Formats: sequence, structure tokens, C-alpha cells
Amino acid sequence: MAGTKKYVETPLMKQYYDIKDKHPDAVLLFRVGDFYETFGEDAIKAAEILGITLTRRANGAASYVELAGFPHHALDTYLPKLVRAGQRVAICEQLEDPKLTKKIVKRGITELVTPGVSINDNILENRENNFLASVHFDKKRAGVAFLDISTGEFLTAEGSHEYVDKLLNSFQPKEVLFQRGRGNEFTGIFGSKYYTFNLEDWVYTSDAANDRLTRHFETSSLKGFGVQDMQLAIIASGAILHYLDITQHQHLGHISGLSRIEEDHYVWLDRFTIRNLELFAPIHESGKSLINVIDKTISPMGSRLLKRWMALPLKDIEPINGRLEVVELFMKDPETKEYIEEHLRQIGDLERLISKVAVGRINPREMVQVVSALNAIGPIKTICAEAENRALKRFAEQLNPCDIIRERIQKEIVADPPTAISKGKVMAEGVSQELDDLRKIAYSGKDYLAQIQQRESEKHGISSLKIGFNNVFGYYIEVRNTHKNKVPAEWIRKQTLVNAERYITEELKEYETKILGAEEKIQELETRLFGELVFALSEYISAIQLNSNILAQIDCLLSYTTCAVEYKYFRPEINDEMEIDIKNGRHPVIEQQLPIGESYIANDVQLDQEDQQIIIITGPNMAGKSALLRQTALIVLLAQMGSFVPAEVARIGLVDKIFTRVGASDNISLGESTFMVEMNEAASILNNVSDRSLILFDELGRGTSTYDGISIAWSIVEHLHEHPAAKAKTLFATHYHELNEMEGAFPRVKNFNVSIKEVGNKVIFLRKLVRGGSNHSFGIHVAGMAGMPKSVIKRAEQILKKLEGGKEKESLAKPLEEIGENREGMQLSFFQLDDPVLKQIRDEIKGLDVNNLTPIEALNKLNDIKKLTGLK
Repeated sequence: MAGTKKYVETPLMKQYYDIKDKHPDAVLLFRVGDFYETFGEDAIKAAEILGITLTRRANGAASYVELAGFPHHALDTYLPKLVRAGQRVAICEQLEDPKLTKKIVKRGITELVTPGVSINDNILENRENNFLASVHFDKKRAGVAFLDISTGEFLTAEGSHEYVDKLLNSFQPKEVLFQRGRGNEFTGIFGSKYYTFNLEDWVYTSDAANDRLTRHFETSSLKGFGVQDMQLAIIASGAILHYLDITQHQHLGHISGLSRIEEDHYVWLDRFTIRNLELFAPIHESGKSLINVIDKTISPMGSRLLKRWMALPLKDIEPINGRLEVVELFMKDPETKEYIEEHLRQIGDLERLISKVAVGRINPREMVQVVSALNAIGPIKTICAEAENRALKRFAEQLNPCDIIRERIQKEIVADPPTAISKGKVMAEGVSQELDDLRKIAYSGKDYLAQIQQRESEKHGISSLKIGFNNVFGYYIEVRNTHKNKVPAEWIRKQTLVNAERYITEELKEYETKILGAEEKIQELETRLFGELVFALSEYISAIQLNSNILAQIDCLLSYTTCAVEYKYFRPEINDEMEIDIKNGRHPVIEQQLPIGESYIANDVQLDQEDQQIIIITGPNMAGKSALLRQTALIVLLAQMGSFVPAEVARIGLVDKIFTRVGASDNISLGESTFMVEMNEAASILNNVSDRSLILFDELGRGTSTYDGISIAWSIVEHLHEHPAAKAKTLFATHYHELNEMEGAFPRVKNFNVSIKEVGNKVIFLRKLVRGGSNHSFGIHVAGMAGMPKSVIKRAEQILKKLEGGKEKESLAKPLEEIGENREGMQLSFFQLDDPVLKQIRDEIKGLDVNNLTPIEALNKLNDIKKLTGLK
């Protein structure tokens, strides 16, 4: 063990260190009898994370080692806590029965659980994927693979560093693998927010990856997966399978394919856009994300798929319309919707259940859940087949109720089995004659014991005679001392109690052997029969995985419908044109957070490439500029996800990239200035812009001086207008009213403002987008509404008048005289006054050497100053 001084060790500790040396970076849970123990540094970590007691034990001559443990049956409680604390956990089991060996019990690692590799329900979030990612990169491009071992989903892609960065942000992997020694490069490209692990150089080679993938899929090449020319992606994918070997995950039958994420099929959402639009997580704690608002799915599978649909919106008209048509059908036929929902509620997490079959971790109760899910598929298949919709008919064709295995499980497992096979009474009557016979012996044998008790009691006239059982000498007859003289000579006395004697007989011993032998055989036989059933079900993994995917899609489309009905969404029109035309659009998240009785002010937005390519939006803070920008992007995003949208009319010419540069960034904590972050994000947009891009800029240039900010904002707008290859549709919200002058010089730039109404000295925000620029920002009004001191507001108004009047800057530097009154809560400096006492106090303080003043001297000096003021 790294850093632990070893003395003469006990045999157990020698075995422990031998195993620990193979996994020095993992917390080793070492099975000893009925406990998992941790030692040394692992024990210190475990005690702190789990809140368990840390003790010491002897470790040979003149040595001790820290120790912390917990009962083996509490593994499901403690393992998730370790993994969520970012620990890798190696589980070391006893590989033989301690009763059958005189030497130290053989032990070995049976599983290595990491944040990205787990099939334990208590670690997994049921409505989220638990992706393990692997990245392989060169100077300009990168390959990435994503694998969820709990569902069998295996995806890969290749592209620019920005594209792979975007995918990592979309898929949010719990762990990322990359080549050893490339940590600085990885952090430079993809940041430091991921939990990472390094693998040896040889793993990230073309030969090793190809060999591992073709061995797993039992193919001669990777052509069937459409990835044969994506070398970086192949290497990343092969490395993931190597990692599963290292972590002792050998049962991978449920990982049956490798899907390529094709860049051409999905809208580009970079990490700034994902964050700024608050798709998966709100920027502020009190906020809500878009997924929170629109996720009305019933099953965990549906919820996971909906997140994927949001991360990868479509840019092909046909599949988008396919989704919209199903939603429209459900809207018109609520009975069909309710019927499918009712059966979908019985499905549960079929995708993860079938993965448990592959790894041999499914329990009897979960097998019954699989049957419930398969039973529910039949009715869903039937109603989809009858629907007047191509997509639903196609779903019906692909759904497979797996009747043969479903009926077999239903017949062979009891209706309400225990969770663990070891608890018995799992297999139904009639499955095995041998099992039925053994059960008769085990259970009716106990009835026979009751008969013996009655017979012997009557035969010998011992009314208080009873038969009992203990672990020391098995079944016995207990006779109270008052009847001791009636005991026959052939009974063998085994135990004397205060008021009674316990005896055994030949007959009792025979039945005991039969009963106990039967119980042991029952467990062996039930375990074998259940294992055969699990193996039979494993033949259906691919069919059930396809069922899971189809049901998840149906669930997402039902969720879209529920949102459309509940939130009053309308069907968008998706076309190949270059125009976005939204009438009465609303922000899907903000409108759900409004106080009861308050309705969201809807707005129209129209963008095209002929007349109105760039809209410059001015208006005061709090008027709703940012909400308007975001709602436009979210309506486009929802439409291209195939969802209805919060707008009465939405004609969307397909968008291929959505870029946002909204508000100040949180990267300041990394030591970057706001302005630098803004410029990085703006540069990323300008370098990746395309003809079908939608760009949102909100207050660009706030991080620098006014004139710098105006110059940069003007230059960016000009660049987007004059770009030779891409007339990207752009919304530009700004405080810089000078940009309104661009409308006169650039034909496709149009000015709009978010209107307000002045009533006396008050400003009422109408939140309505209207044509034309706004000439000032009403920032001072907003400051007043925020509770700024009146003197500050008054002074700001004076300064604003001077600035607007074009007076010299020097004239501003006369603050106190012009206010005409003291500021609230502000003490005027007494050092500026003529009072001789205050001058004396100033001189006393000025002459102090504060750095070398002792506390007592300071108190004395303070007392002297107090005397000077005449205070007692």
C-alpha cells in the first residue's frame, strides 16, 4: 500500500496488500466473514466519507493498521456514498467457502466501481444516463465515445475540438478517459470540470482499438457500424472496452452495437449556448431549466431520451415532421394518449432491467417486473398498429412482446417473489418435480414433527412435552422436571435446564437430516433453475432493448403532447426557407414562473436574409430584452426537437447552429476577465458561423470601456452583415444606442426596442417589441426601483444631463457642492474641518506606529483620544 510502512504482517494483511497493490488508486472493500473491511489510508477515507468508526488492529510484530468496516448486507447503502464522493471502489470477495479450507480464504476483486462504470441502482440516477466517455485527440481533431453500461448504449463521434467539447457538454459524462501524460492538453481543450482517469499509451492505438472492438462485436471489420474511416473515434471507443476489462466487467452482451453520432443530422449547440439557454441546469439556484419544464415523461427511459433529443435537435425536416404528426394525433385523440400512458406506467425501467440480465445481476422480483413490462407492450403495439399514423404503425411493427419467454417466466416464477434468490420460494410449483418433492419433505416434514410431539405426549402421558430446534444439536424433545420420571430409557439426554431436560431420539435425527438436507438442496435447485431462466431471457436482450427504445420515443412524444395541452403550445411549421417568423412567442420557462394571475407578454420576431437579417434591440434593463432573445432560440430549439412551441405561429426555416453570448460569464472564477470571456465566446461564434445560423448577442462589450465596447459591437454586426458566405440571422440586444445608426448604413439591419411607458417620474415596462430605436436606457429609473439612495439617483441625473449636453468632463468633478445636501448615511471627513480638537486627534492618530503597537498601548492611546474630545 502506497506510503504505508510494512512490518512483519499477518497472513490476512499480506493477502490484503497483495490485492491492494494491483489497485492502488481505488478504495478496497475487503470481505472478511460478514464484513467489508478497509485498512490504512482507505480506512481513514472511508470513515470520513461514510461516518463509520475508525479503529486499529494489530498487524504482526510492533505494528498496527487503521481499520474501518461495515456489514456486507449494507454494501448498497455505503457503496453509493463512496462513488458519489469521487472514489473508485474495488470490491474484493471471498472466492471460496471458509468452511472448506484450512488455509487462508482465497479472495479476489470481483468488480471495480467508478463514477462512470456502475450497474448498482443506488448509484445510478434513474432519469439520467450514467455515461462513461473516452476522448482521443490530435492537434485539430478528436474522437469521442460514450457508453452507459447500465443501458448498453454505445455512441461515438469524431470532429473538431469544439464539436467534441460540445458533445461532452451535451452528454455530461460522469467520468472521462484519456491517454496518460496528456492531462494539460485535455484541460486546455475541454476544461477541468470532468472526473477523469488515464489509460496506458498502448490502449490508445489503432491496432489495439480495432482488435478490441471486432472481438467484442464478433465481426471482421467495423464497416457495419459506419465508423471504419473514423480512426480517432475508433480508438476512443476501443479504449472504453479496455477500461471495462480493467474494471472486471466481463458480461457485456447488452452492448450490442456502436452508433455513430452524425454531425450533419443535428443542430450545433456549443457549451455557451447550452449554459446560457439553461437547457439542463439553471444558472441561478432559484431558476428552472428548460428540461424541468418540458419533461413530462412517465418512464426513466423516456426521461433519458428526452435529454438526448434536447442535446441533439434535428435538422432534417422529415423526422421533425414525423414527431410533430404523432403529437398532433395524440392532441386530437386524447383517449388513445391516455390508453398508451396507462400501459406505459407498467413498463418501468425496462432498458436497465434487461442490462442486468446481461451482467447476471437481475433478482427474482425484477424478473417479474420484466414480465409486467412485456405484458404492457401487447396493448401498446395493438393501438399503435390501428392508428392512422406512419410513425406509430412503424413503432407497432418493431415492438415485440416476446411471448414465449414472457409466458415461461410467468409460469415458472411465483407472482410475488422475494428480492433475493437465497430467501427461497421463488420458483413456482410444477416447474421441477424434484423441487416439489423436496419442498414436501421440508415443509410437510415440520407437520410430521408436530405429529411426533402429539404422539409421544399421549404415549408417555407428558402433557407439557414439546419439540424445539437449536443450532447446537438440532431438533430435541423438551420435558419439564415434573414429568422427568416418565421419560423412556432410549431417549438420549442432551441438555439440562433449570426446570426441564432436553432429549434427542433416533427418529428425530433421521427427520432432521431429511429436512435440513432438503432445505439446502431446495436453495441449490432454485438457484440453478432461476439461472437457467435468466440465461433464456438473455437470448432476448436485443429485442427488449429495441422495445425499450421504441417505448422511450413514444414516451417523449406523449410528454410533448402533455406540454402542448397544459401550456397551450401550437404546432410549428418547419421548412427549407431562410426565414424565422414567430407570432406571439413566449418564453417557455419564464411563463411558468410568473405569479398566479399574471400572463406573459407575447412578442413577434421575424428574421430573414433579404430584408431583416440583424435586429438591434435597445431598451432599458428589466424591460425583457434577454428574455426575448432566449425565447426566440428556445422556440427554434423546441421546434427542431419535434415539439409544439409557445407561439401562436412559428414558421421556422431550418437552423443548423444556435449561438448565444448572453450576460456575464462565470469563468471569472478561473481568473479570466469578463471581457476576455466575452471575446472568446464571440470569436467562437464568428469562426463557426454558417448561412443557417441563429445568433443571439446580449450586451456584448460590457466588460470594457464604452467606446471600446461600441467599436467592437459595431464591428461584429458589420462583419455578420457583410459576411460573404453566411447571412446569419442575428438578434443583438445592446445598451449602446449608437448602434441604432447602423440601420441607415446597412440595409438588412433593423432597429427595435422593448417599449416602456413613462407616467410622471415612474417607468412602466410594457415588455413589447416595437419598431425603432430607443434613445436612452432608463437605467437611473431602474436604480431607483432597486432602492438606491435618493442622493445617488439625484446626482446621477445631474451627471447624465451634463453628459447628454456635451459639457467638459472636468465640470463633473464638483460633487459635494452641487448636491446641496449631505448624502444618506455618509459622514463628512473631519480631517477636512477647521476644528482644532479634531486636528489634534488627527495628529495623534497620524503619529501612531500601528504595526508595533501592543494591545494595551492601543487601549491607552484610545483613552487619551477620548479625553481630548472632552468625553468621560
